[in-house]
Amino acid sequence: MSVRLGAVGYLNARPLVYGLECGNRFSVRFDVPSECARLLHEDAIDVGLIPSIEYLRGGPYAIAPDLAIASDGPVASVALFTTRPMKDVRSIAMDTSSRTSVALARVLCARLFRIQPTIESRGPDLADMLACCDAALIIGDTALFLEPGDVPGLKTRPTDEDPQPGLKTRPTDEDPQPALKSRPTSGNRVEKIDLGEAWRDMTGLPFVYAFWAGRPDALNAADVAALQRARDEGVKRPEELAAQYLGGSSARRHRGADYLRNNIKYYLGESERAGLELFYAYAAEAGVVPRMDRLRFFEQP
Repeated sequence: MSVRLGAVGYLNARPLVYGLECGNRFSVRFDVPSECARLLHEDAIDVGLIPSIEYLRGGPYAIAPDLAIASDGPVASVALFTTRPMKDVRSIAMDTSSRTSVALARVLCARLFRIQPTIESRGPDLADMLACCDAALIIGDTALFLEPGDVPGLKTRPTDEDPQPGLKTRPTDEDPQPALKSRPTSGNRVEKIDLGEAWRDMTGLPFVYAFWAGRPDALNAADVAALQRARDEGVKRPEELAAQYLGGSSARRHRGADYLRNNIKYYLGESERAGLELFYAYAAEAGVVPRMDRLRFFEQP
């Protein structure tokens, strides 16, 4: 009997599923992260590449050892686009396809930005999101290739407190935030804040966005070994995977390959586990989840 895998359809998941569709052991379907979580919670799949926060919202689950989608610094594909300095943000539109990134944004609002914005769930349309809120959370391929100046007719809200958008802000005694880099934009006042970078600046640790998880009897040691081999082969092929997935212009393929090679990490080592456990503690403290739980793993091959 095959193992039903629910994978994320974004570019960053491709190295984890390299070659899995060619064998008989796994059947693979692709969805947005929130749908992967829903399917696993409802037992419609056996193992899902689930948003890491969903480990605390279902189960009990086990995690496939040493496999993850993580970053140790800028991630490039999870970002807040804001029309004003974060200390002045009062509302954020959140991408409905995301769950862990929504939780991360809420943790950063509580602990780093020191704000309590209202939250609105919307589809990943930057112009629409910023028409109704001060900031927007966008993830995945959309965020990776999106710069604020790319959106025609984007209406922004200039503020007196932000006379020079696109500059790196620095902490002061009144504002204890670490320095947050934003990319210069095309003449507007929208800034793109990388949440992987913000987490690393705040904690000094990597951030884990997703991992393979399922019921404790869903995978045996041989299955885990097969998933690890797929990862090992996939991470060797950023150019190939970016070309297959993106097609189109050479510039997009080059950007996609660079992203797979330099922004995304595919291992769940000691530092990633420490970052994951700290995220869970902060999420519970902020009321994003009701409790923490220990990390449980499938048998290591």
